[in-house]
Amino acid sequence: MSKQTDVKITAAKGRPMLAWVGKRPLRYVTAFPAQHVETYDPTGEFGKKKVDAAWLEWPDGYPKGGLLLNGDNKEVLAHLLANGFRGKVNLIYIDPPFDSGADYVRKVQLRGVTANFKIDGENYTLGEQIQYTDIWANDNYLQFMYERLLLLKELLSEDGSIVLHCDSTKGHLLRCLLDEVFGSANIKNEITWRYVKYQMGKINRFVDNTDRLLWYTKGSNYTYKLQMTPLEKPKELLAKGWDKEKGVIVNLKDEKGKTYKILINEEKVDDFWDLPFEGPVWVNNEEGKLAKVDLQNMPIDNTWLLPYIAAPSYERTGFPTQKPEVLLARVINALSKPGDLILDCFIGSGTTAAVAQKLGRRWIGCDINKGAIQTTAKRLQSIISEQILEVINPQPLGFDLDGKDKQSELPQLAFTTWKVNNYDLVIQHNEAINLACEHIGIQRTRTDGFFDGTLGKKLAKIIPFGHPLSPVDLEEIKKELEARPEEERSVVVVCIGKELATDAWVEEWNRLRKGEDAANRIEVIELRTDPKYGKIILTQPATAQVSIMRDGEKIRVEIHDFISPTIVERLDIDMPLFKARITDWRSMVDCIMVDTDYNGEVFNVTISDVPQRKNNLVNGTYELPAPAGVTTVAVKIMDMLGEEVLVTRQV
Repeated sequence: MSKQTDVKITAAKGRPMLAWVGKRPLRYVTAFPAQHVETYDPTGEFGKKKVDAAWLEWPDGYPKGGLLLNGDNKEVLAHLLANGFRGKVNLIYIDPPFDSGADYVRKVQLRGVTANFKIDGENYTLGEQIQYTDIWANDNYLQFMYERLLLLKELLSEDGSIVLHCDSTKGHLLRCLLDEVFGSANIKNEITWRYVKYQMGKINRFVDNTDRLLWYTKGSNYTYKLQMTPLEKPKELLAKGWDKEKGVIVNLKDEKGKTYKILINEEKVDDFWDLPFEGPVWVNNEEGKLAKVDLQNMPIDNTWLLPYIAAPSYERTGFPTQKPEVLLARVINALSKPGDLILDCFIGSGTTAAVAQKLGRRWIGCDINKGAIQTTAKRLQSIISEQILEVINPQPLGFDLDGKDKQSELPQLAFTTWKVNNYDLVIQHNEAINLACEHIGIQRTRTDGFFDGTLGKKLAKIIPFGHPLSPVDLEEIKKELEARPEEERSVVVVCIGKELATDAWVEEWNRLRKGEDAANRIEVIELRTDPKYGKIILTQPATAQVSIMRDGEKIRVEIHDFISPTIVERLDIDMPLFKARITDWRSMVDCIMVDTDYNGEVFNVTISDVPQRKNNLVNGTYELPAPAGVTTVAVKIMDMLGEEVLVTRQV
């Protein structure tokens, strides 16, 4: 999808302008191509010509449906700019890292008939899988957010809005960044979301149960639909500031038009709410000033008391920092129209795309984390499947659909998944670092912006597992050590694979640092070949026994067995006293998808088996219509840790 190119970015001109160490303007950004990897189109929608007005300016390079992109969101946003989406996004909602100083993990457990699957009589979950690390050095966080806000502004339409979700940690600084990028005149609200979460452990300050939503627009012409909430009685009436002892005079009309003038004081206010009158009434104070009061509803203000996700709840995905659908429903309903395009470049568990799909909006979601993409894709597949059945058995959403409840009014019932810059981490980087640290014995460091931890008395640096160790990586370590003239500790470099030139580089470096007490010697642990630490990487990939056959006009698929050595290895590591035995292979499987006409490049989902409840199992046996002639059937099996197995057969 397009060649690599440079995209020009408009400079920020707003005031005030926040300064930090290492602040750099973003004048150009490189746009990389995208690779189409998966399609979910259960109704054949992409084969139909769409003439809706919402799709008229949709770029030709993408199918007219939801877009899910895996990659660094800076590169994804640049790609969207280079491929026709500049100024096309109506609403941006982002829930970026908060600079909280924490690792965010997703709790992973085997599937089973009970909440905790039993292995040899023991209750067991697979523990926690790191999704992303919210730890930043110095002012790197501000530069990270600044660059992405500049890109998002380019994508936003002239009548569009952006809502940035944050907390008190960096909310004040993010508001300054938004002032600089979008202009201080374009802030519409700083919304406080208050929720109730039980505080455990030692409490040494007021419990912080609020987040902030910073709402900015690109200009003065923007979408806003007034949101109303039921009036609580009688608090709002007494909070207007009228004299509680002398009371207020209320003019009421009954159903026949007769007018009643009633004096209401504090003692009578409860009786007032019991009067059989509906709709707005006029309230007079003693000076004769009138105020219109709606006995049913009042406009929602900038303090939102909305529940966190209830536990237990089928809405929960197990993804860290997941936000409730009712929160996104309020944002999307208020700041967009049906058919508008919604973008979330920190998609996480997929709540923004899920609510946008339910509310009849188009959507684009992206995330650097492959697990986030997998979680979102499964969630959307379930939602679209339910929407297809909705015309047969209508069910309430639980929040406002802007009066549109017919499936014909939904903009799409299909989506595609893409990789940008060939971004495909077989092992999620943060999860791999965590496993490597546990396996090798590295103690993680939270305050060092360059080194990942210590191994004994040595500094430890983990090279991103997406590429082998190269002399460029070693030069970066050299520069960092030169910037720390008082640092004398040796360095352990952990990597998967290494270029041949690195051995000569390390040998020459250490030759100049001989002796037991020599400073800054470098040792390399290559996880594929290291005799002591290599076991973590030598684990075999997951395998499956699958039969695929044609039976007349049907194709039958049956999974006979599945084994994930990674899961078994984790069970062995965490429970070393016994050899874990898993009696039902389906407990290790998160979902199964089948493509009955696989072309070897893009996986088109013919059927997806995504159990709705965490303790339900996949079916494992499927019967599908057979395409005419010889075809290649592909079966994709995803385990509970996100590892995928693809089995293909020509029938």
